[in-house]
Amino acid sequence: MMILQRKWFISRIIFHVAAILSALIFGNIASISIHQIIEDQTVFMTNIHALFLNPLFLLTGAYLGVYLLYTLALHTLLNDISHSN
Repeated sequence: MMILQRKWFISRIIFHVAAILSALIFGNIASISIHQIIEDQTVFMTNIHALFLNPLFLLTGAYLGVYLLYTLALHTLLNDISHSN
């Protein structure tokens, strides 16, 4: 991600848009699952952990984790470069 954003500026925008979409999908899946559990009045650990079997939930969560590391690395590198001058 770091190499792509340095070569093509448009990739930075694509990464940000993908993170926004991933956060929306991740949040919607989690809230729908929690709402279903509350509606069914089944507060069992297996019901809430069934959420982790959803591949879209796992995919969006994984992207958000990678995106977080990318933004932290980008922020750190930009701060290091600006403070070294």
